[in-house]
Amino acid sequence: MIKKVVSMAAIVMTAGIFAGCSTAKTTTKGNQATGNTIKIGVNMELSGAAAGYGQSQKQGIQLATSEINKNGGINVNGKKKKIQLIIRDNKTSTNTSASVAAQLTNNDKVVAIVGPATTNAGTAQIPNITKAAVPSVSPSATDPAYTLKKNGKVQPYVFRACYQNNFQGATAAKFMTNNLKAKRVAVYADNSSDYGIGLAKAFKKAYTGKVVDSQFFTAGDKDFNAVLTSFKSKKIDAIYAPGYYSELGLIIKQARQAGINVPIVGSDGMADPKLVQIAGDKNASKIYYTTPFSDSVAKANPTAVKFMNKYKAKYNQAAPTFSALAYDSVYMIKQAIESEKSADSVKIAAGLAKIKNFDGVTGKITMDKQHNPEKPIAIEELTNGKVSRSFSIK
Repeated sequence: MIKKVVSMAAIVMTAGIFAGCSTAKTTTKGNQATGNTIKIGVNMELSGAAAGYGQSQKQGIQLATSEINKNGGINVNGKKKKIQLIIRDNKTSTNTSASVAAQLTNNDKVVAIVGPATTNAGTAQIPNITKAAVPSVSPSATDPAYTLKKNGKVQPYVFRACYQNNFQGATAAKFMTNNLKAKRVAVYADNSSDYGIGLAKAFKKAYTGKVVDSQFFTAGDKDFNAVLTSFKSKKIDAIYAPGYYSELGLIIKQARQAGINVPIVGSDGMADPKLVQIAGDKNASKIYYTTPFSDSVAKANPTAVKFMNKYKAKYNQAAPTFSALAYDSVYMIKQAIESEKSADSVKIAAGLAKIKNFDGVTGKITMDKQHNPEKPIAIEELTNGKVSRSFSIK
């Protein structure tokens, strides 16, 4: 009798297993919006070392969302649905970023994610968003390999609103030669992330002058005097220093205090007001950095002008680069939903891949086959801590 019961139980369990397999096969991949709202997640560095970027991006995201909702929402096949933002802090931690992505996709059931801001945090979330089939648009992850698998094929759910490091680095090299006439430069880069390493490599590959010295610093370093003193003795015309504002602000300050008054050229990691706060207004002269959003260049773009005016009215400050990139990221998701006539996460990814001539505040954007935006680039110059000139680079 016991044997018969066990056998029957085994049969029931086996049937259940096959039923489960059958159900798994027919389960729809990805997340779908339900009701009158569309859930969009934000995986962002709101605290930690990159909080300056994350907070700026959060403001751009919230401004775009409030505008869209005020106008009725996103048009999904003839029906307007409002955005419900779900914002989570990844604390500038790769482990936390991966966990946040899992929460947003599995628990919150978002159909798209904006963020993270940094390449490392963005890369950490890729396995979880890919498994959930939910696309992410990073406003500022710039490493060339960010959107690619190790075999060189594109990551199907990974997109960005900014250009790649190799483009930034090559642009800086061209600017050094053509505009600054710098024949001898030193490179001082952040080696604690793919961001600084990649930019330095791209710059050195493209620069036609002589790199007289190349050194690295690490995130969290405070004293740069020894390296700067060695640069001073080598008769350099300029310094290329790709990295984040937290270290670059100190490098600028200590360079000027050491009597090094040559131009210092960096990347979009310098495009944050905190750079000048750390360096000091008087020290922040002859400072240049590549950026996807320049206030003076943007004045020729009606879409950008409207954004800048609305941002100023809402936050009582000029719109930073990272707010502009995040603002565009939200509207790119909106366009993808409307072009596909669906708030299904898989279809949103397909829509993002098809973006062409998108009218963004950071310029016209077309997504290439590797999910990188083709868009304009500019260089801003700081004088006494304020943007004094902008250069449109072609």
